[in-house]
Amino acid sequence: MMSPRERRNGFNHPTACDITPRAIFEQRRSLLQALAAGGAGTVLAGWAARDARAQMAPPGKLPALKAVRSTLAGAQGADKPTPHELVTSYNNFYEFGTDKADPARRAHTLKTEPWTVSIEGELRKPLKLDLDALLKLAPMEERIYRMRCVEGWSMVIPWIGWSLAELIRKVEPTGNAKFVEFTTLADPAQMPGLRSRVLDWPYVEGLRLDEAMHPLTMMAFGLYGEVLPKQNGAPLRLVVPWKYGFKSGKSIVRIRFTEKQPATSWNLAAAQEYGFYSNVNPKVDHPRWSQATERRIGEDGLLQRRRPTLMFNGYEAQVGQLYAGMDLAKFY
Repeated sequence: MMSPRERRNGFNHPTACDITPRAIFEQRRSLLQALAAGGAGTVLAGWAARDARAQMAPPGKLPALKAVRSTLAGAQGADKPTPHELVTSYNNFYEFGTDKADPARRAHTLKTEPWTVSIEGELRKPLKLDLDALLKLAPMEERIYRMRCVEGWSMVIPWIGWSLAELIRKVEPTGNAKFVEFTTLADPAQMPGLRSRVLDWPYVEGLRLDEAMHPLTMMAFGLYGEVLPKQNGAPLRLVVPWKYGFKSGKSIVRIRFTEKQPATSWNLAAAQEYGFYSNVNPKVDHPRWSQATERRIGEDGLLQRRRPTLMFNGYEAQVGQLYAGMDLAKFY
């Protein structure tokens, strides 16, 4: 259910209670309550065996959400959640390889416990939090967001987590903090893809502080009612639904608040192809992929008809004001 603040700001993304049968929703709510109210260690222990099961069906998987007419902002028709098996098997996570199937095949080597995240930089209250503390930092919510890849494909994913703003308020950025930099794990012993020269590792992404504070910006710890699978960025990842998917860093280990714009991985690798902002914009093409249309994974197979791409991935009403007066073809 949307908070009063979200209603005031025009948010209308659906939550689990909007589209999920009550019995299933109650099971999900029990899981989220256990995570947020001190049962994190017990819940996570139930998934510890993922180290050897990345290619197997996840334990305790809840039934898929029913297809209904979505109330996601700017939706054209129904936005049916992408099937769980595709969300967890069709991924870009280059730390495990460049093929879409590589993460699901190889991510079993990722060790998600123990895990700590350092929050540092231009802050009054820097922190270093372990996973249990992060899980309990704010109440968990389930949010169904579109995810749009710069390669021209998209999904609709039910994420579990909380708004990044919850963390930001606790660490109290100073007046010098203008940007937020996210650094992800880079351990060759766990991540065979690091042996490649696709990028300079570790993977780094960044947001402007007002983008990071926006209520839609999310720290995700799960999807489809289960702990986040390793191939999807366990144990925690960023989700910024109005930007291309590569902006949402996976397996985050450091969050740093800076005065200067961070040097991000894809922008360093090919600045002419990957701008810092990387907002979904059907009018600004990538040199190799048109952004005017997209294919929704799971609809009539992987070669289905293409649909028009929505400005800001359909979240223009919520986030467009962040870029008022900016030349979006220049600041892409």
